[in-house]
Amino acid sequence: MGPTGSGKSRLAIDLASHFPVEVVNADSMQVYRGLDVLTNKVPLDQQQGVPHHLLGTVSPNVEFTAKAFRDAAVPLIDEILSRNKLPVIVGGTNYYIQALVTPFLLDDSMDHMNDGHLDETPGDEHGDCEVDFNRDREAPTFDRLKDIDPVAAQRIHPNNQRKVNQYLNLYAQSGLLPSELFQSRTLENWGRVENSKYDCCFICVDACLPVLDQYVEQRVDCMMEAGLLSEVCDIYCPNSNYTQGLRQAIGVREFEDFLQVYIGDAGDSETSSFHDKSMLKENIGLILASLPTNKLKVLLQEAVDKFKLNTRRLVHRQKRRICRLQTLFGWNIHYVNATEAISCRSEDSWIKQVVQPSVQCIRSFYEERVSIVPDDEAPKGSATNLLQRDLWTQYICKACGDRVLRGAHEWEQHKQGRAHRKRSARLRKSLNQGLVTVAEQQQR
Repeated sequence: MGPTGSGKSRLAIDLASHFPVEVVNADSMQVYRGLDVLTNKVPLDQQQGVPHHLLGTVSPNVEFTAKAFRDAAVPLIDEILSRNKLPVIVGGTNYYIQALVTPFLLDDSMDHMNDGHLDETPGDEHGDCEVDFNRDREAPTFDRLKDIDPVAAQRIHPNNQRKVNQYLNLYAQSGLLPSELFQSRTLENWGRVENSKYDCCFICVDACLPVLDQYVEQRVDCMMEAGLLSEVCDIYCPNSNYTQGLRQAIGVREFEDFLQVYIGDAGDSETSSFHDKSMLKENIGLILASLPTNKLKVLLQEAVDKFKLNTRRLVHRQKRRICRLQTLFGWNIHYVNATEAISCRSEDSWIKQVVQPSVQCIRSFYEERVSIVPDDEAPKGSATNLLQRDLWTQYICKACGDRVLRGAHEWEQHKQGRAHRKRSARLRKSLNQGLVTVAEQQQR
C-alpha cells in the first residue's frame, strides 16, 4: 500500500528476489487497457519476470467497481496460493483492498454506497472534484440530491457527478436514504478485517509530503516527455464522460480545454500550424517555445499545472485514508519510509530502509503463522498446508557451517538428515565440554 509515487510496484518486484512472488494489481486505473504512460504501468521489460495480474486487462470503457475487482482478484489469489507462491496485492486504490479483505460482501445494489465511511470510490483515487471543471450544467442534479438527502449531499463535492448519480440511483433502487445506510451497515462492517477470508500482512510504503509532492511533479514532467499527451489525445472525444472507465484518470480531463483548441480550432491563425494530431509530441516543443501570449501555450501550461495539483491532492488523500484504515478499523499496517530513497535517489537507502524491513516483516509474519498451532492440536492437513506454503522463510543451520535453507519443509528435511544429526551431536558435545571446563575453572 501507499500513496502514488512512493514505490509500491518497485518494492513488489524487489521482493521477488526473496520470495516466490506474483503481483495482483490493485490500482483502479492500471487495470484498464491503454494510457500506459499516464497511469504509470510497469513496462514488461521492467517486471523482471515477475507475473503481474489485472494489469491492463479491462476494457477502458467499462466501470470496474470494487466488487468487480474483488470478484476477479479472489480466484487469482487462490490460484497463486495453489502454486505455493506468495500473492502480493499492490496498488494505491485502498478502496479495492478494503473490498478484498473485508468480510462484509456487498451485493450489486449496495455497491453504490460502500464508499460512505471513507468517501472514496475507484474514480476518486484518480479524479479530483475539488477542482472546478466548469460543470455547472450538472448543478440541478446535485440540488435534487440535496432535497432528497442533505446529509449525503454534504459528504460530496457538487461537481462529483458520478457520485451524485450513484446516490440518487441507490435511493431509487432501495427507497432508503444513502446517509442512513452509511450510519448503519457500512459504518459497522465496511473495512473491518476480523474473520476476513485472508490473513493479511499490510505494508505501507510511505514518505514525507514535501518529498512526495516534489517527486510527483517531476514525474508529470517526465510523463510529458514520454508521450503522455499523445496517449490522452488518442482517447480524446469532445464532451466525454469523465465519470467512468479510464477517462476518470487524473491527467485526462485536465487537458480537455487544450485539446479542444488544438484539434478543433483549425480556423484560428494563431494555432493553425499546430493542428496535425499525429505530430502532437513534436509540436509540444514548438508550442512551449512560442510567445507567452500564445493561446495553446497558455492552455497547455494550465493543464499541466492542474495535473500536478490534482496529483498532489491525490497523494494527500491517499495518506489520510491509509491512516484512517489503521485508526478507525484497526488494520495492523507496517510502515517503511522511502523519504531518503526518493529525495536522494539512493539505491542503498531504498534497499536498507524499504526492501530489507519489508522482507523481515513478511518473514516474521509467516514464521508466526507456521508456529502458531501445535501439530497435535491442528486440524488435519492445516500444519502440512502451512509448511507447504512456507517456501520463502530463510533458515540458517549453525551446526552445518551456516548453511542456508529455504522454507519450513526444506528445514525439517535437513534436520532429519544423518549428516546434520552428526554435526549437531558434535556441536552439543563441544558446547557441553566447554561448559564443564568453565565450571571447573570457576570452582578453582
